Amino acid sequence: MSTDADAEIDHEGPVTPYRQLAEILKARITRGDWAEGRPIASETRLVQEYGLARSTVRRALDVLVEEGVVWKVQGRGTYVGQPPAGKS
Repeated sequence: MSTDADAEIDHEGPVTPYRQLAEILKARITRGDWAEGRPIASETRLVQEYGLARSTVRRALDVLVEEGVVWKVQGRGTYVGQPPAGKS
C-alpha cells in the first residue's frame, strides 16, 4: 500500500480502509501538514475528504492514538504527538 499523503482509499484492496486511512494520516503528519501539538482535520472533514463512514475514521484515529502518533481531547479534536503532562 502506498503511504502517499494524497492517496485514495482502495475499498477492494487487502488492507482495511481504516488501516489505509491511518497510514495516509501518518504520512500527512510526517510531511508536515499538521505540526506537533496542533489539531489535525476534524472527523467530519476526514469523512468528507476520504468518503468514509465516521466509524471508519474514528477507528483509524484510534489506531494512531494507540501508536502514540496523536492524542484526543473529547469535544475539542485530535492533536499531533503526545499529550502534555496532565492531559492524557
